[in-house]
Amino acid sequence: MIRYSVQCSQGHVFDEWFSNSADYDVKAAAGEIACPDCGDHQISKAIMAPSVAKSAAAPAAACPVSGCAGGGCPFSGGH
Repeated sequence: MIRYSVQCSQGHVFDEWFSNSADYDVKAAAGEIACPDCGDHQISKAIMAPSVAKSAAAPAAACPVSGCAGGGCPFSGGH
């Protein structure tokens, strides 16, 4: 599935889901996509920012001080 941000000829922007990019092309050409605000069928892709997945945060490094239990250790961030 792919989500596109689309826009009608009246300027209303909305999101629609498609099976793939060809599915959008077929449905747009056939007038099968309607604006939920005004019902317009003249639809085009709107400019949209890419969705970039963030990786998981790296685990905190172990304290380099032998026997440190956190607390007042300057390497523990004061925890």
